[in-house]
Amino acid sequence: MTERTKFSLIIGVFLVLYFIPVDLTALGQGFISGVTLLQEYARQHVLTCLVPAFFIAGAIAVFVKQDWVLKYLSGKDKPWRAYTLASVSGALLAVCSCTILPLFAGIWKRGAGLGPAVTFLFSGPAINVGAIFLTASVLGFPLGLARGLAAIALSILIGFIMHWFFKGVNSINSQQTSVITGSELVVVKKSALILFFGSLVGILVVNGISFLPVAKYSLIGFLVAVVIWVAMFSFSRNIRQQWLQETWSLTKLLAPVLFIGVFIVGFIMPFLPESLISDLVGNSTLSANFIAGAFGVLMYFSTLTEVPIVQALMAKGMVAGPALTLLLAGPALSLPSMLVIRKVLGNTKTAVYVGLALFFSSFAGFIYGLLV
Repeated sequence: MTERTKFSLIIGVFLVLYFIPVDLTALGQGFISGVTLLQEYARQHVLTCLVPAFFIAGAIAVFVKQDWVLKYLSGKDKPWRAYTLASVSGALLAVCSCTILPLFAGIWKRGAGLGPAVTFLFSGPAINVGAIFLTASVLGFPLGLARGLAAIALSILIGFIMHWFFKGVNSINSQQTSVITGSELVVVKKSALILFFGSLVGILVVNGISFLPVAKYSLIGFLVAVVIWVAMFSFSRNIRQQWLQETWSLTKLLAPVLFIGVFIVGFIMPFLPESLISDLVGNSTLSANFIAGAFGVLMYFSTLTEVPIVQALMAKGMVAGPALTLLLAGPALSLPSMLVIRKVLGNTKTAVYVGLALFFSSFAGFIYGLLV
C-alpha cells in the first residue's frame, strides 16, 4: 500500500466520521452484545451439542457413502422408497446449504425423478444433524421436533405436487442407463457401529435433559469413553483417520461461519426495533407467517446461522409460528439458491417450487402457532 493510498484512506475515514453521525455508545453496546451471545453459545451449545454433531456427521460421511444414497434417488426405485429416502437423506449425507445445490443438480442430471429431487432439495438443509440438534438445544425441543417433522412432511408433499404438475418431465439425462457406482459401507461390525452411533447420539440426548449436573456430565463422560473405546479397538487406523478428516473438514466449513453469524446477530440485536418485530411477527396469523417466510426466502442463511437469527427475533417478540416458518423457508431458499435452481430447472419449475415452498412453510408455521 502506497503512502498516497494510506493518506486517502485516512482522509476518507475522517470524512465519514465527521459528516455521518455515528453513535459510538450504540456500536459499543452492539459489540458487547455480540461477544456476550458468542460466549453464551460457546458455553452452552458447542462442547456438548455441536462437537458431537460434527463427529456424527463425519462418521456418516465415512460409513454411509453418498453414492449409495444417491443411487436410490435415480427414479428407478419404488416411489414411496425414493421419496422417503430423499426426505431424510439430508441427515444421512450431512448436507448443508452450500452442498445441497450441487448434489441436487447432480441427482437431477443423472436421471433422478423431479419429485424425489425436489424433496431432497427442500428437506436437505433443514434436517442436517447440526441444525436439528442445535434448534432443539437453543430454541427448545418442541420447535426442534416440529422443524424436523415439518421439513420431512412438506418436502414429500412439495415433491409429489411438482411431480404431478410437471408429469412426464424428466431431466436431460433421464434416458441414460448408467448406474452410480462406489463402495456402499465400510466393513465394520454392525454391533460396533450401533454402539458407536448410539453413544454419540446419546451425548446429544443426555445434554438436552435437565437433571443433576454431576450425574449428567458423568454420563456424558462415560459415553465419550465408549466412543473412544469403539474407535480405538473396532475401527482400523485408516477408518479412524477418514472419520477424523471428515469431521475436521465439516467443522472448518461450518464452525467459523456459525460463530461469525452468532456474533453478527448479537451485534444487531440492540438495533432491532422491538415494536416493529412485535407488530409484524408477534402473532401467528397467516400474514405474519407469510412475512416471516418471505423474509427467509429473500435472505441468505449459512448453515446453522438461522438458529441464532431466530433466537434473536424471538427475544424481540417473534412467536413460535413465524419462527418455524423462518426455520423452514430460510435454509431451503435464498436469492442465490433460486438463481442456481433456475439454471437447473428453468423458469417455470423454479417459480412453482418457490411458490410451493413459501406457501407450505407459512401454512406449517400457522398450524404450529395454533397448536402451541
